Amino acid sequence: MSDDGAGSVRGIRTIAVGALSRVEGEGALRVRVVDGRAEIVEFNIYEPPRFFEKFLVGRPLAEVPDLVARICGICPVAYQLTACRALEKALVVEPDPAVAPLRRLLYCGEWIQSHALHVHLLHLPDFLGYESGFAMAADHPALVEAGFRMKALGNRVMEVVGGRAVHPVNVAVGGFHRWPEAAAVRGLVPDLERGLGDALELVSRVADLPFPTLAPEAEEVALAHPDEYPILEGRIASSAGLVADVDDFRAHFAERQVPWSTALHCLREPGGTPYRVGALARVNLCRDRLPPRAARAAAAAGLGRPERNPFRSIVARAVEIAAACEEGMALAAAWDRGTRGPCAALPARAGAGAHATEAPRGLLWHRYAFDAAGRIEAAAIVPPTSQNQARIEADLRAGLPEALAMDDAGATLRCEQLVRSYDPCISCATHFLTVRIDRP
Repeated sequence: MSDDGAGSVRGIRTIAVGALSRVEGEGALRVRVVDGRAEIVEFNIYEPPRFFEKFLVGRPLAEVPDLVARICGICPVAYQLTACRALEKALVVEPDPAVAPLRRLLYCGEWIQSHALHVHLLHLPDFLGYESGFAMAADHPALVEAGFRMKALGNRVMEVVGGRAVHPVNVAVGGFHRWPEAAAVRGLVPDLERGLGDALELVSRVADLPFPTLAPEAEEVALAHPDEYPILEGRIASSAGLVADVDDFRAHFAERQVPWSTALHCLREPGGTPYRVGALARVNLCRDRLPPRAARAAAAAGLGRPERNPFRSIVARAVEIAAACEEGMALAAAWDRGTRGPCAALPARAGAGAHATEAPRGLLWHRYAFDAAGRIEAAAIVPPTSQNQARIEADLRAGLPEALAMDDAGATLRCEQLVRSYDPCISCATHFLTVRIDRP
């Protein structure tokens, strides 16, 4: 390949990220440009299939929440609660009214710890010029320590409500196996208040980062709820005007196999176009339902209405940490155990049901069918990363002209930085990558 020094590239240039480390799963990135035109842009997930949808078949439906939690050690609550709601809807079971706010509090804990991990340890080093969070800690110990405190806060919420921080054991179809101690739940309020202060400072800190310029046109998809910021309930909405029930997901989105990835690409139908889910999509679509202090922080941070730059997703995640702390305070202060018991009785009947929630990384959709004995006959799970993969590739194509004006190291970093902006859940984003760049 030759480079004329003015940014125009002739010949062939290949950027290859051979292995993504520090993730639950294995992935790579390949970009090949011929005479200045992108011929190949592949976000390659090459981990062998894990077959969760198949080995759920034949299992009692009561086991599903604990089994699907093992899909991810960072966002197990998302899988548990999405499964619970899908199965409860199929069974026509409504848990005690005290269950819903407790589940929302548990989900807030997961948002806090997941976003804190990504923002502080996996994404900030990209902007501050470090190869890892550990390297960054030498010069920015307070920033890394704040991340660990925030991660511990989210874990604590999950422990109090869910029984433990990783793969909680208290979640059940119909509610919870037991009520947590009300005093322990209310005892979370002071820590969440301190966390809110830290989160608001974080929003201000990340708002001033040196963001690359990129503003591709992208349809964005998230749950929308008339009264609350989307986490557990809502209809599917998009920036292109879609409003649909979660039961109709398959009518508007379709998974397709691509030869370079063992993970399916989920695309918007009709037309098979890429779309974006996650924190940036939620803030863009549902900003008016953020809690008050988080909403003011988003405005002060200069997030566009809508914000088109995917690199600024780190600001949206920081805003959502603040939102989860702010709402968590109110939920914990007001919660009291219900009167009907922590878990509703499950009738013996056949059925099928679907549900979607907002995992930290975006929309998560489940559907289950089961027989009269309560054994799973079919399961379908569409995680956020499969929905973002095609959008990541599209954004890489949009950002290539600027990236290819850089040297190999700079171009590679820019591509990695864009992928990490999505925090792809394989299961989380990374910093230590094996990179190969071929020049003829």
